[in-house]
Order: sequence, then C-alpha cells, then structure tokens
Amino acid sequence: MQQKYWTHFVMLFLVLLLSLSMAKGEYCHILENPANPLLSKDGDVTIGAIFSIHRGTQMQSLAYTEKPQPLICIRIDLREFRLAQTMTFAIDEINRSNNLLPNISLGYKIYDNCLSGLLSMKAAMSLMNGQDITADACSGQAVVQAIIGESESTPTIALTKTTGPFNIPVISHAATCECLSNRKEYPSFFRTIPSDYYQGRALAYLVKHFGWSWVGAVYSDNDYGNNGMAIFLKAAKEEGICVEYSEKFHRSDPAKMVKVADIIKKGTAKVIIVFLAYFDMNIFIDKLILNNLTGYQMIGVAWISAGDLATPASYNVLAGAIGFDVGKLKIGNFAHYAVNEFWQTALPCLHTEGNISQTENNCKKYEDMIQFKNYSKDISELRYANNVYKAVYTVAHSLHTLLRCPENQSCEKNKTIQPWQVVKSLKSVNFTTKVGEQVWFDSTGATAAKYDVVNWQRGFNGEVQFKVVGYYDASLPTGQQFVLNAEDIVWAGENREKPRSVCSESCPPGTRKAAQKGRPVCCYDCIPCAEGEISNQTDSNNCEQCPGEFWSNADRDKCVLKVIEFLSFTEVMGIVLVLFSLFGATLTVLVAILFLIERDTPIVKANNSELSFLLLFSLTLCFLCSLTFIGRPSQWSCMLRHTAFGINFVLCISCVLGKTIVVLVAFRATLPGSNIMKWFGPLQQRLSVLAFTLVQVLICVLWLTVSPPFPYKNMNYYKEKIILECNLGSAIGFWAVLGYIGVLAFFCFVLAFLARKLPDNFNEAKFITFSILIFCAVWITFIPAYVSSPGKFTVAVEIFAILASSFALLFCIFTPKCYIILFKPELNTKKNMMGKMASQSF
Repeated sequence: MQQKYWTHFVMLFLVLLLSLSMAKGEYCHILENPANPLLSKDGDVTIGAIFSIHRGTQMQSLAYTEKPQPLICIRIDLREFRLAQTMTFAIDEINRSNNLLPNISLGYKIYDNCLSGLLSMKAAMSLMNGQDITADACSGQAVVQAIIGESESTPTIALTKTTGPFNIPVISHAATCECLSNRKEYPSFFRTIPSDYYQGRALAYLVKHFGWSWVGAVYSDNDYGNNGMAIFLKAAKEEGICVEYSEKFHRSDPAKMVKVADIIKKGTAKVIIVFLAYFDMNIFIDKLILNNLTGYQMIGVAWISAGDLATPASYNVLAGAIGFDVGKLKIGNFAHYAVNEFWQTALPCLHTEGNISQTENNCKKYEDMIQFKNYSKDISELRYANNVYKAVYTVAHSLHTLLRCPENQSCEKNKTIQPWQVVKSLKSVNFTTKVGEQVWFDSTGATAAKYDVVNWQRGFNGEVQFKVVGYYDASLPTGQQFVLNAEDIVWAGENREKPRSVCSESCPPGTRKAAQKGRPVCCYDCIPCAEGEISNQTDSNNCEQCPGEFWSNADRDKCVLKVIEFLSFTEVMGIVLVLFSLFGATLTVLVAILFLIERDTPIVKANNSELSFLLLFSLTLCFLCSLTFIGRPSQWSCMLRHTAFGINFVLCISCVLGKTIVVLVAFRATLPGSNIMKWFGPLQQRLSVLAFTLVQVLICVLWLTVSPPFPYKNMNYYKEKIILECNLGSAIGFWAVLGYIGVLAFFCFVLAFLARKLPDNFNEAKFITFSILIFCAVWITFIPAYVSSPGKFTVAVEIFAILASSFALLFCIFTPKCYIILFKPELNTKKNMMGKMASQSF
C-alpha cells in the first residue's frame, strides 16, 4: 500500500516538473530522442494510442561510459497487435464515411510500450507535444486530440495522471479499475469497458448461482487486481460466500508466485477466483502447469477469452474455466482488412521500390510482426478489439460535433480544437454502432456493464473454443441481469457434473448450522434441532419452535399435531376398567336379585332390607359412574363424572352409616327400659340418608355454579403430547366433595368400630368396620397417587379407587350374607339370628 502511494507521489512530482518545464519553454529538451510511433498516419486530426504490442524488453548492458542504448522490445503479443489493427481499421472506415467527419481525415500515432513503464511514459510525452527537438520552445499545442489506451489499469492511471493537467482525454478499452471512476481525480478519463465494480459483483453472483460457498482467490498486485478483488470480497461477504485464502502476486516476484501455488495445493477450495491481468495470467498458467494443479474450477475475467493463452498445456489446467468478458467484435469485413489492407497501408515498407536490401532495412523494426501477415485464425474471437473500435468512434463523434459538421456538408476543417473541448464533448456523446450497439458514457466515464459468460471447452477439432453460455447485463431489472445455459457448460476436468466447493457439507432439514470457533461462517457443524423445534430448509441457521398444539416429528423437519391422550374405551387399560366396572355392577345386581328372592328370610330382614336394597342400588351406580371417566372428555362428561361420583358415594356411605346406627340402636333397644328405636325407625333412616345425600348435592350444585369442571388440553406435563383431561374448575369444590365423603366414612368407621363387639350371633357391624377400613385405606392412598400420576393415569387411578372402594363395600358387607343364603341355609333362621353369643374381638 505504501509503495502504491509512493508511486503516485512520484508521478505527481513528474507532472509538476513537466508543467513547470512547459511554462519555461524547456519541455522539449526533456524529450531528447523520444521513441517513434510504431504505426502512424497523417491526418487533419490525429488520435494517439498506446498498446503493449510486445510483452517485454531486453536491457542493454550499462557500461556507464556512454549513453544508454534504447530498449529492445521482444515477444510480440498478438492480441495487442490486433487491437492496433482494429484502431487503424476504424479510422480508415471513418475516413471513407460521408456521414461522419466528411472532408476531415483522421490520422493516428500508435506507440508500443513493450509492457514497460519507461516506454509508456516516453510515448505519453511524445503524444502530448510531438517529437521535434529542434524547436526553441514548445508550441503548447498537443499533438493528438485524444489517446486510446492502455491495456492495463496501473499504466492507464499513470497515463491519465500525466495527461490530466492538460485536459487530454484518455479513452481506455481495457482498464477496469474502479479507482478510475473518481471524476475529481480523473476528469478526462473515459473507457469503453465497465469498471470492476460490476465485474467483481458479477463474479460473486456467479459463485452464488452455482452454490459455491468456499472459494480461493488469486489476484494481481496492482491497481486492477487490488481494487477488483476488494469489490469481489465485499460482494462475496454480502452473498454469504467465504474465501479460504486471498493471495496476490506481482509478475516481478517469482518467490511469491511459488508461495501462491503451494497455498492452492494445500487449500480445500475447489473453486478459484482468478482476478489477474492478462499478462500476469501467462505467468500464473506456467505455475499451474509446473505444479500439476489440475481439477480446479477456475473463474476468470479479462483473460478468459484470450486465444493465445489457450494451448494444450494450459487447457490441461484450465479446462472448464468460466468467467466474464466483453462482447466480441462484430465487424464483418475486419478479417479481410487485418490480413490484406492493413499491411498495405500501415506497413508501406513492404512495397518500397528498389533493391531487396533497402526493403529489408525499412522493415527491420516490423520483422517480428510480419510473420502474422496472413494470420486470421483469432479474429473471430476478438473482444477487446470491439472496445477499441467503439473508442475510436466516440472520438470521431465528438470531433464531428466540435467541427460543426452539418448533414451532407463539409466540416470546418481549419477550426482549432482544444483537448478540453473534446473532453466536454465526450461526456455527451451518444450514438449507435453499425451492429445496433448504443454507446454512451455514464457519470463515471464508463459504458454500460454488459458481459458474456465464457466457458473453456474443447472443440470438435480438438482445439480450445470459448463458448458463450450466458450473459450479464447490469442495465436490466434485478432478477433479469444474469442469464445462464447451465446445460451447455463443461466443468473443470471436462466433467459434465458441477463441482462442489464447500467448507462444510449442507445441513439437511431437521438440523441447524453451528459456527466452528475461529473459522469462517461457511465452516460449521450440523446440530439436530431440539425437541419441539424444526428446520424445513437446507442450511438453516436456526430451528423454529413449533406452535402450541404442534410438535416436531422424528426427523425434526415438520411440525405435526401433538398426540392427544386420554383414557379411551379402545385401549387395553380402558377395556380392563370397563370390564371391572361392568362386572361390579352385574355382581351388585345379582346380589340385589338374590336379596329380593330371599327378602322374607331372617338374614335379609335382620339386616334392614330397605337400606340394603338402597345400598345395593347406590353401589351399582358407583360401579357405573366410573364409566363416565373413560372416553374423550367433554363439557357434560366432566361435570357428570365428578358430581355423579360424589353423590353416589355419599348415598352409599349414608346407607352404610344408617345400617351402623340401626345396629347400635337395635342393641340399645334390647336393654330393659330402653325406648330408643322409636327415634330411629324406617322413616328416620330414610330421612337421614336423604339429608346426608342432600348436603353433597348442595356442594355439587354450588361447585357447578361457581366454577364447574371443563375439558382442558394440558400441554405442560408432556411437551410432545396433549393430555386431554377434565380441569377441576374449582379445586375447593372437588376437595369439598371428597372431604365430605371422608367425614361420613370416618364417622361410620367410628360407630362400626364401637359396635364390633356387640353380642349378636350375626353382628353386621364387624363387616361394616372391615368395609369402611378398606374404603378409607383406598381413598387415603388415592390422594398422593392422584396428584403424582401423569396424564390418563390420573383418571385410571381415580377409577381404580372408585372400583376398589365399591368392591370393598360389596364384598365385606354382602359376601357373608350371600354365603349363608347360598351355602348355609340352615343358619338362615330367626332363632339363629336372635341367638346370643360372646362376640370375639378382631
């Protein structure tokens, strides 16, 4: 970064020095022996250009005893040579036109900088003030009205900073650095290629489109690479793309290039963003071949359609490469011009009359270009040539406006045009080329962003072809800018299957991503969603909680309705309880029938047959009321089950209590002088049972009125299912019902306990004591079991308590009587019932 600023400082210093020199009339002496243009043609108006027609220089030995010799250019670059041909073609085409600049001839001065900053600066100086070093002072008039070039961003920046103070417009065909969009710093700069702002973002869209989230990046250590990669990295971050490594190198640093190759080899990314200038790509390809780095999906930009890069060796490492490039040159007769007319007009040395040696001497500086005289193979793939073609035409249209060229009339041929006027005119230029392409400059001095998506493929003849598989047009609405024909793409290694490049495999539905500590966000672990949470998309960052009545399925990818649980008639436990309930009711009815048949026998009469039948009836209802606890709870079943249970059991206990009181009263009535039976006769017995039962009825009515039981979906006990139960409404009402039953049972137990040793031959108080004891034991154990039992088991515990206490009363009170009736009829006599015997304690 410091080197970059230092370079810019030096350039500004040179520009300042140049300005002062021009002011003093000393400028011409600085340019002693400037380089001559490689190609030139005179005209009324001259356009300059700087191309890297040669890709290197050969330094002469410096003895420091004589003046250094000029640099020798080596290794012709055919692509840059075609750019120069395109410029001369466009100018000749304009000169022949009757509509554009009629009666005005355009000339050109094309310099070859041989990829050297020194030669580039010399060319700029020459284009700014000519080559006449004999003049006493500089004229102050620029030799050219505009300069086309250069092919890279860094030298273009230097060129623009040099010519900027003199308002000489520079129109570049290939300099894409976003930094050149700064109109305050580069007010006279224009380009017929979009800036890297669009190119970098388009690369991010391409990577995102193919689902690659883990990429490597290699870029040039210059203004083009640094700015372009910065734009890509920012766009990649916005799109959720992670960059495993981001390495840059300069063509003058071989050690760094070796390090970059090692990093690629050690990395796990299978997709590499190659943001290299055309000349740096040559070096990078050599390193790829040397290290046998094959199978990587290369994503490129400027170099993607460079024909001279496509060799059998380079295709081995770049097969399937894909990237963006500008549109092709679409001028039909350019091929004929490039092969024939160009050599006749641009290189007149080929037609010099005289001896052969003279011709050879005149053509000596062109000898390495003449070998391409009949070469036309790459013309169909020319892309940046189209930008040169448009650049020439933008200058011509600007001049056409400035020279006031009316339609079908001659222009003002002798009018003086200042470069600043050309700059002003270029800002408003707007025309359509012969092939229908509209050309204009936006506020940054660039044209609209349009790219072809190019794919390296092997043609039918075995040679590399650059197939267009889509396009990117930033001027279109969002969603329509990027179009691809994925089925036409050949991927890395000539595969038809798209490669994968991810740090971590996608997390399937039912899981979420958990970032790995200290690593990029694209590196993560897949964590299963917790119970009750789901993720129904791939690579979910979070799991979503299911709504209240829903729960996650086993795969955690869908919310399903929770299982509603209640004690139903169809499950095993429900069926068993129903059978026991019906069995108890049936057994009670059979006992009642037996008692009805034997109603005139002493044992039935001796045990208060009216209360016995009422007790049997209430027991039958107790057995049957347990059925109301089974099945799906509803508003009516919830109110019925608890009230029926409470009233029936009070009726049952009231009958038992009445029978106990009768036993005690009957014993007291046998004592001399006792007349107590008149206070507890049949009427009083019925009224006592009715009174005890009415109290429970009132409690139930009050409960149902204030806060009755209701169906309730209990989602607190189990997270994965809903317990459909009856909410008690008022807990006080429920415990009041149970408490009243408990009070009656306790009172009955006390009385029965007191009467257990009465000296009757058949003392019913003993059996009542047993029955109430079991009854109380059942309901005392019921309370903790009821509170702690989950879900439907709560209901089952309550039913069990009802059935157990009912069976206890039935068996303990009526089994001895039934036994005597059925198996000991000889004991069923009045004499036996009235006989006295010592009662034994138990």
